Amino acid sequence: MGANLEKEEFCMADKIKIGLYGRNGHQIQNKLKAHPDAELCAVCMPGEIPSVPDGVRVYSSLAEMLADDSIDLISLCSPRRSDQAADAMACLRAGKHVYAEKPAALSESELDKILQTADEAGREFHEMADSIFYEPYWSVKKIVRSGKIGEVVQVYAQKSYPSNFGKRPCDEETDGGLIRWVGIHAVRFVEHITGIYVKDVRAMETHHGADTGIFTAASLAISLENGGVASVAMNYLNPPGFPGWGNESVRVFGTHGMVELIDGGQRTHLYTDRDEGELDVTVSDCRDYFDLLMRHFRYGEALPLTREEEFHPLRVVIRAKDTAETVG
Repeated sequence: MGANLEKEEFCMADKIKIGLYGRNGHQIQNKLKAHPDAELCAVCMPGEIPSVPDGVRVYSSLAEMLADDSIDLISLCSPRRSDQAADAMACLRAGKHVYAEKPAALSESELDKILQTADEAGREFHEMADSIFYEPYWSVKKIVRSGKIGEVVQVYAQKSYPSNFGKRPCDEETDGGLIRWVGIHAVRFVEHITGIYVKDVRAMETHHGADTGIFTAASLAISLENGGVASVAMNYLNPPGFPGWGNESVRVFGTHGMVELIDGGQRTHLYTDRDEGELDVTVSDCRDYFDLLMRHFRYGEALPLTREEEFHPLRVVIRAKDTAETVG
C-alpha cells in the first residue's frame, strides 16, 4: 500500500480512534457500535448539531478536529465533494489516516496529489470501496475468479437509485454527479468481480425525464484489458415499487458459462453446460471491508485490494465523466 509502513508501526494495543467529518454520504457511525477494533472518539458535522454518545468530542471545524492528537483516522463525507481532496490532504498532513466517501476525488490530478501526500506523510488514504464485500457479489466474484465460466468475454453491470429529482443536487460538485457517485459501484462490480482492469471507456449521459437539470441516466461502453467488453448502466430511475433502495444487476459471460445476480442482488443463477441453479451464499467467507481495514491498521493484516485495484474504478469514472457526451 501507499505508505509502506513497517508492520510494527501499525500494531496498536488500543482500538483505532475514529473521527467523523461530514454527513454527505454513507458516514460510518453505525459500523462503530461495539466494534472490536475501532471506536468513535470525535465528530464534526458542519451545519448540524449531532447527537453523540457520552465521551465523544464534538468539534466545530475540521481544522479544530485535526488538532486532536488522539485521533488515528478520519472518515470523510465532506459537505461538498469538490472540497474533499483538500480535506483529505489536510487530514493526512495532520498525521491522520483517511477513509473517504466516494468519489474520493473529482479529478485524477486531485487523486494523484492525495496519494502523494499520503506517501509523504507516512499515512494511508482509502476510499469506501466496499461494493463487492457483501453477498451475493462476493460469491459471484469467487465463481468468476475460479474459472468455472471460462475466460470472461462480456460483463453487464447496472446501478440504479430512486429518482428524488427535487432533492438530488444538480451541482455535481456537491456529490460528484451520476457517473462518479453512482457509476463507480458498477465499475467496481466489473473490475473487482472479474479481476480485469478497464482499458478504455466511453460515456453518454442524459437529462431526459427531469426538469431540474440533473442527469437522470448514463451508459458506459468499456473495453477490458483481456480483450473483452463491458456495458455499464446507471440512473436515478429506480421506481418506488421496487423492493429496495438500490437496484443492481451483474451478468458475467464467459467462454464456458454465465453467472448473474439481479433484482438488487436478491436473485442469482449459474449456467455452465447445465443449469446449476442459485448460488448458495448461506456459508460465506465474505468479510466487511471496513472491518478488514481496521484489522490492517491495528494488527498489520494485508488488505484485500491493492492501491491500484482500489482506486482504478475511480479513475475510470473520472475519465468517463471528463469525456462524456450529453445526448439529451
